[in-house]
Amino acid sequence: MLLPAKAEVARQLRRYRAWERMMLAAPTDRRVRATFENSGYTLCVLMGKRCAREAADAAERYLRTTLTAYLREETERPGTRVRARRAPPATGRRSPAGR
Repeated sequence: MLLPAKAEVARQLRRYRAWERMMLAAPTDRRVRATFENSGYTLCVLMGKRCAREAADAAERYLRTTLTAYLREETERPGTRVRARRAPPATGRRSPAGR
């Protein structure tokens, strides 16, 4: 799993939290809301999450732990699906006559 630099995650998390505060202070301002949603999307992409709240939580966990502890914690979390690898394709097919 490829993870972003911690400095970039920290910068994007600060940006997300700042826009979150501004959005809560002025919920009817469309420009603020759009920028907040964009910062959430960026955090989702960085952290590989579908929800901005999950991405912010994952970013906080990632920043306070080591890489190995973060990866272990991510795989042990309930609801986390680990993708199974497909079996390699069979190379030798048996013909119907050879059975």
